[in-house]
Amino acid sequence: MTTTLTNEKSHQNAATIFIIFGGAGDLSWRKLFPALYSLYRSNWLPENFAIVAADRKSMNLEEYREHIRNGVETFAPQYDSSLWSCFSEKIESYLIADLSEAAFYESLKHTLEQIGTKWETKPNWIFYLAISPSLIKTVVSQIGIAQLFLAPADSRIVVEKPYGHDLKSANELDQCLGRVFKESQIFRIDHYLGKETVQNILALRFANAWWEPIWDSRYIDHVQITVAEEVGVELRGEYYEHAGALRDMVQNHMLQLLCLIAMEPPVSFDSDEIRNKKVDVLHAVRKIIPDEVHQIAVRGQYGRGWIKGKEVVAYREEPGVKSDSSTETFAAIKLFIDNWRWQNVPFYLRTGKRLAKRVTQIVVTLKPIPHQAFPARALDQWLPNRMILNIQPEESISLVFHAKIPGPVIRLSPVNLQFKYQEAFKKGSPEAYETLLRDVIIGDGTLFMRADQAQAAWSIVDPILEFWENTPPIDFPNYPAGSWGPESAQVLIAKDGKSWYEGGY
Repeated sequence: MTTTLTNEKSHQNAATIFIIFGGAGDLSWRKLFPALYSLYRSNWLPENFAIVAADRKSMNLEEYREHIRNGVETFAPQYDSSLWSCFSEKIESYLIADLSEAAFYESLKHTLEQIGTKWETKPNWIFYLAISPSLIKTVVSQIGIAQLFLAPADSRIVVEKPYGHDLKSANELDQCLGRVFKESQIFRIDHYLGKETVQNILALRFANAWWEPIWDSRYIDHVQITVAEEVGVELRGEYYEHAGALRDMVQNHMLQLLCLIAMEPPVSFDSDEIRNKKVDVLHAVRKIIPDEVHQIAVRGQYGRGWIKGKEVVAYREEPGVKSDSSTETFAAIKLFIDNWRWQNVPFYLRTGKRLAKRVTQIVVTLKPIPHQAFPARALDQWLPNRMILNIQPEESISLVFHAKIPGPVIRLSPVNLQFKYQEAFKKGSPEAYETLLRDVIIGDGTLFMRADQAQAAWSIVDPILEFWENTPPIDFPNYPAGSWGPESAQVLIAKDGKSWYEGGY
């Protein structure tokens, strides 16, 4: 994270070769290269910086650079053709690769050593695995066999999600990575943690005196975390069939948001100190007993419906999806954190595709005031006090409180005090991958999951996954596209006397 290293300039200036496995894929085209270009435009890349891309697609270097230029022009802000000309020279090599063949890794090693010789220094090597999860073990093993890990100790490997399919597979992946790389060299990337509002949770909580004294079970009634998408699975049906909403969103993104909201104050902003506090939260989450899954977790799958006036197909009609699929496209769970700060405060998490609107937000609802002195006629619009952290599509923080309506009689109304990033700072936030790639380059692991974090997160959701897999749903599809999910999600929170926050105040 940008504020964590006092000596970040020295790290930033270290010669670096960025090696992208899957360099011709969609992730590289849409996210990685636009982010690297933006870092270059902002002078955040080392002077000695080179990109080596590898993929199975057949093209020469100039064809590859043109392919990448199209992506940068489409997705990077402030594209400039003259600046692109300079940046494109950083793309030193494109290698046509069979990632299972040892000969490729020998060729890659030769290419990397040649670049280092030209710079007259031994650069850091950053291996970015923008590849199918099924290839990760193969690539890591081949890196080990070719001894590519014998670059300087600051060399790193970046692994995209999904990180495993369950706790067992995540542990196996950790063992594979651990045979070649040290834990400090492994960066498990979650793009949600690169978003400005997510990072600002730490500043909001620990840089302002008025929040932390009330940030516990004495004052907070409950917390809601919602990640809602209007889109369906699009062209990812085959992947999603093996993932589902719980694996795709809850196990990583949403549990990381939970950690930031619930963690204890850190002693410092040292990378491991922050991550230690997050792991403490995950370890304190109340264990889920399989027989009680139906009481704290619900699932859904979207059917046909309407999104913005357009009829959309059901999940089972999407390309790559089985006609009788039991994969959930919606998940909602209730968790408790068993420690002094959060005892008996429910945390409600929900996520889904084809919902009523696209929004990612955290809603912290305070308990009612202990005594209501105002007459009933003054309270016709009474709402609980809330803090609403909007992560997307608009980055903002809102406080909902009550004020007297002007006039001769006492009538109260909820009002909204709002901070918007765009208005306050007069500039857009960087894309998440810009922040995360820069942190990889300077070696800051604050925003990346350690092995123990990933394992703890899987331990939380594994009982739910196992129960769902052994108990096929009988009501899928059970919510229409364009709604807020299945009725069972409303029941989950309503039985506690609460309701999902769905906009407005």
